[in-house]
Amino acid sequence: MIEDLAFIGQIAVKSSIAVLLATLGEIITERSGVLNLGVEGMMLAGALCGMAAGVVTGNPFAAAAAGALAGGLLALVHAFFAVTLKVNQVLSGLALTILGMGLTSFLGRPLIGVRPGVRLRAVPIPGLSDIPLIGDIFFQQSLLAYLAYLLVPLCWYLLYRTGAGLKIRAAGEDAAAVDAAGIDVFRIRYLCTFIGGIGAGLAGAYLSLSYTPGWKESMTGGQGWVAIAMVIFATWNPLRAVIGAFLFGFLTALQFYFQAVGMELIPAYILKMLPYVLTILVMVVVHAGPGRRFGGPAALGIPFSREG
Repeated sequence: MIEDLAFIGQIAVKSSIAVLLATLGEIITERSGVLNLGVEGMMLAGALCGMAAGVVTGNPFAAAAAGALAGGLLALVHAFFAVTLKVNQVLSGLALTILGMGLTSFLGRPLIGVRPGVRLRAVPIPGLSDIPLIGDIFFQQSLLAYLAYLLVPLCWYLLYRTGAGLKIRAAGEDAAAVDAAGIDVFRIRYLCTFIGGIGAGLAGAYLSLSYTPGWKESMTGGQGWVAIAMVIFATWNPLRAVIGAFLFGFLTALQFYFQAVGMELIPAYILKMLPYVLTILVMVVVHAGPGRRFGGPAALGIPFSREG
């Protein structure tokens, strides 16, 4: 029984890290007032570039950095259209996803079936990994998983306990007031969109370097859209994002567990649908709240224009 719980828990954590990293990045972006629906495209760019950099350099850190940078650079494309040109942010984000999917499908063809140059394997943390059950689940993961653990409290601290976080949240609530105070709203939104892209790029790199090492087209499988829903589920709070991401990971882990033990209490296709059905239900429940705000920035998705 303990071994089964450890197996499910470990797979659940592994399956949640990509969504968690992308969700944290998107929370930072949306807190500044920018809505970026291009998470799926940025994750794919991160996955492809991380894989390619691993093959070329053989260095896992360079590979992860390349994936993060790819996501960040693609996010800047969205920032240019959304912040500078002030186009509809929903359309710009959707176009970014389409761009990311198309580019990675085309550029990634030579890498299909290629053996990964590097692989981020599990690194047990001495002492902590020896804790019964908890150690097996949380402290026998890859370095990017540990990075995600650290980023959760760091993102929360940044947003709610620092002056920079106050400026970010203010830019997402009332950009005109922030501008009147002499703070550059455009710089804040550009920087936060870039940070969000880095989070999505890292999430993609985690998929191609650790979770399922290698490259295949559309390997994110819709996890970028799940991350966007998790932002709402978490009410734009990094600490609550952990709950949503781990719940997604748990439902995903059930697929592996039932396949491993040869049980078919629930049809496989139903298990595969569960994480995404949950995402849809989250969206429905949140938006069904009668007139209630769930902590979303008041100026989310609204372009800012300096008067005069």
